[in-house]
Amino acid sequence: MKILVTGSNGFLGSAVVKRLLEGGERGIRCLVRPGSNRRKLDVLDAEYPGGIEFLTGTLNKPADCEGAIDGVDLVYHLAAAMGGAPAEMFAGTAVATKNLLEAMAASDRTIKLVHCSSFAVYGVAQLGRRGMVDENTPIEPRPDKRDLYSHTKYVQEDLVWQYHRKSGIPMVILRPGVIYGPGGPPMSARVGLNLFGIFLHLGRKNALPLTYVDNCADALVCAAENCRFEGEVYNVVDDDLIGARAFLDRYRKSVKKIPYVSVPYLATHLMSLAVEKYHTYSNGQLPAIFTRYKSASIWKGNRFDNSRLKSIGWRPRVSTEEGLRRHFEHLKSEATQ
Repeated sequence: MKILVTGSNGFLGSAVVKRLLEGGERGIRCLVRPGSNRRKLDVLDAEYPGGIEFLTGTLNKPADCEGAIDGVDLVYHLAAAMGGAPAEMFAGTAVATKNLLEAMAASDRTIKLVHCSSFAVYGVAQLGRRGMVDENTPIEPRPDKRDLYSHTKYVQEDLVWQYHRKSGIPMVILRPGVIYGPGGPPMSARVGLNLFGIFLHLGRKNALPLTYVDNCADALVCAAENCRFEGEVYNVVDDDLIGARAFLDRYRKSVKKIPYVSVPYLATHLMSLAVEKYHTYSNGQLPAIFTRYKSASIWKGNRFDNSRLKSIGWRPRVSTEEGLRRHFEHLKSEATQ
């Protein structure tokens, strides 16, 4: 079976490539943007000779997409823009995905798609506090009111559904929570935000939907091996989740003793209302960093279910305790360099 991995040199992408190589796959086609850092993939290529087929190109060019899927049976689509201006974010996530799907739909062979979405597509602002987030949770009804990353991931997943329905592309969608581990982001915004040198701890005791990067890679491969590619959806979160306060405490103990202010959710709600009003009053001079809708989506607090993913055989091979130990040890080593 010929496999293509987009976003293959990224945090999650390189973990997926490693997982596939460990499972015996060879000749994995890795689409890499010109000039991007291939260090992680080069290490894997040296460890598994003949395991990786490098292809230089970008999903923003339709011709590169056509070349990338040539002879391919299965695509792991992990590419997405993580930051930048709105135009860059939509180009790197939505436009790139549309180009890939167009090429797949036009192909004379059936190509299966494993799409990596995000918890960000769920409309959790409407849920009550401590409401359960599972695969039946409604999709975000107002993506324009969320942050830019959430909006672009919403559009990206919507495109996947459109091409599944109109072009018959066989696909499965996985929605990870907070992917963490060595080499990943130090701390999720679900814990809080650093403003003017003070960390605002906004998550309080809310559960964090953590998934260790290797566990998330396992989930993607498990779905590819066990699902029917009929539009199934699986949430990806680990067992034994901890709260935002526990995460912050461990960060301060293991990495850096940052000063912080713990902000109750009611205060966050009122602060968001004040920012909204001043944003309107100042004609946008103050960015609407906080809004009541964004705050309810991130910091109101939910519970998370992974039973559907477990029903197809997935289990987290790295415990949350071990994952956190590796994560914080890596951050500490970086801080002391």
